[in-house]
Amino acid sequence: MTLFDPPAPLAERLRPRTVSEVVGQTHLLGPGKPLTRVLQSGRLGSLILWGPPGVGKTTLARLLAGEVGAHFIALSAVSAGVKDVREAVTEAERLRARGQRTILFLDEIHRFNKAQQDALLPHVESGLLTLIGATTENPSFEVNPALRSRARTLVLEALTQADIRSLLERALSDERGLPDITAEPEALDLLSRLAEGDARRALSTLEVAASLSNPVTPEAVTEAFGRHLPQMDKNGEDFYNLISALHKSVRASHVDASLYWLARMIEGGADTGYVARRVVRMAAEDIGLADPQALRLAIAARDSVEFLGSPEGDLALAQAVVYLALAPKSNSVYVAWGEALRAVREGETLPVPVHLRNAPTALMKSQGYGRGYAYYFDDPEGSFAQNYLPEGVDLGLYHPTGEGWEARIAERWRKLKEAHGGGGAEAD
Repeated sequence: MTLFDPPAPLAERLRPRTVSEVVGQTHLLGPGKPLTRVLQSGRLGSLILWGPPGVGKTTLARLLAGEVGAHFIALSAVSAGVKDVREAVTEAERLRARGQRTILFLDEIHRFNKAQQDALLPHVESGLLTLIGATTENPSFEVNPALRSRARTLVLEALTQADIRSLLERALSDERGLPDITAEPEALDLLSRLAEGDARRALSTLEVAASLSNPVTPEAVTEAFGRHLPQMDKNGEDFYNLISALHKSVRASHVDASLYWLARMIEGGADTGYVARRVVRMAAEDIGLADPQALRLAIAARDSVEFLGSPEGDLALAQAVVYLALAPKSNSVYVAWGEALRAVREGETLPVPVHLRNAPTALMKSQGYGRGYAYYFDDPEGSFAQNYLPEGVDLGLYHPTGEGWEARIAERWRKLKEAHGGGGAEAD
């Protein structure tokens, strides 16, 4: 090894050499588990490995190829294209003539567009290539259905803190790792927590920390790790899982959870404008008329975010989220609006009653337009009692709840019906 031939990164040097050295993924590699059975049978079909970064997707693909004695071709969809696939096919055909099978490992398979993924289909279907695709994105959205149907999807899980701690201890004892370095137990505990299940991140940070201090201390780990940014792919499933958790926490009136998921999104780099729009949606969908002030506050938070930017505007979002979480809840308008749209889209087209029609011309007046209309301020009782839908039609769309301010609406509706009769759907 020379100055111009530096050692490989620690994470690369410590890649497991056999399946037995793999840490974690016991739901796939334990006794009687899917990959264990596959290896015992010697028949490895095409796979999609779906999981977060640093959990061993590439390592597992290499080990599987070695276990079944297959030639391994590794491509990254970030830089590869159809030309590279054709070259892999040519090589696979040459090897098949000699009786050897080929595994094509395609990292970041979700980066391939539909045409590029389709180029793999005939070769996977014929068995020329055994495909192992790796992705951090949900294959349901990012991998073509035709390709998914020809490959088994296996979900890899983030490593536990105990798994990470075990890897770090191995790195300090293995001759391929850092055998001359020691670490304080508190430093390993801290790094195991900060890594968030990512073995590559843990080992890379340990390597940097070891260059700062021997023994490795918590302070060295903190310096090597840098600012802790929670994991979030701003265009991927994690982002939508987080916004879903925020919305559902607000709906269930769990304030701490609502603030936590909001903070995860903000610290993860989410577009605060998008978050503000979702907060407005929460106010309209889940609080509604139980507290009309909620929508005003949500709009004010959105305006604050636009006016102040981040981080100043983030506090307005937090205020709105706390208010919405604690507010009384009603989705009566949300449900009623959905029913109204369904009635329009699926039902018959109802005519406007003649007495409700505008009559700007003499001809329209002669046809009876507007005749018999009871103006509320002249005749409140007659106004409420007249029909506002065709005779005999009662859609029953809106049902006020007894939550918050909406309870007053339900009471007013009840009193109107008692005083004047008719006039619409029954109040709850």
